[in-house]
Amino acid sequence: MNKALHKILITGASRGIGHKMALDLKKQGHLVLGTSTSDTGKDNLLNEGIVAFKLNLNSSESIEIFLKDLNDNHSDINVLINNAGITKDNLVLRMKDEDWQDVINTNLTGTFKITRTVLKFMIKERKGRIINLTSTVAVTGNRGQANYSASKSGLEAFTKSLAKEVGSRGITVNSVSPGYIETDMTKSISDKVKKQALDQIPLGRFGSTNEISHLIKFLISDESSYITGQTIHINGGLYM
Repeated sequence: MNKALHKILITGASRGIGHKMALDLKKQGHLVLGTSTSDTGKDNLLNEGIVAFKLNLNSSESIEIFLKDLNDNHSDINVLINNAGITKDNLVLRMKDEDWQDVINTNLTGTFKITRTVLKFMIKERKGRIINLTSTVAVTGNRGQANYSASKSGLEAFTKSLAKEVGSRGITVNSVSPGYIETDMTKSISDKVKKQALDQIPLGRFGSTNEISHLIKFLISDESSYITGQTIHINGGLYM
């Protein structure tokens, strides 16, 4: 698929890993569409040459408006990168119903709705790449993140099931599972917590958004065409 330029949709493209992917893929010459939950994020993407949308995956109304726009104007997307996600951490005994549901709605249900629509475009063309960003906690669990862990674990199962459904149509579906990656979020954690995390990582460092982006570029290329239904871990050995 790397002989022709792609039309790529990235959810959660205004910050962190998603932003790095959007800029790198645009630099390669692809047409990149990106979403942000805020007007500021959307405007920043537009200024960087990304076709930008405001999208809240926890809002059925927001999703409906966005999907109508895709159907009307962008029905030729052939790469989907489901990157958007939120956390609302707390111990299970203290977790509010809405904090559980908001995370599941955004990370899992919203991803399902976007994928279902874009999949129709790909099936017509009999080719496509779908990549879901998950997390190491999908397999390890994490104290205070039962909702987030469940959503990401569900997304990995969704990946495998969908890969079996659409493989015969020339569409591959994979998950990328990052560990600790240097982003604004990880930069804000305390030195104590950072040291505890680093002590668990055999390579002794956090990963970079650049390393994630390189993996994504490989997964949308022809060289990855026999890889599907897989979760690819990129975590410095935190989970093996």
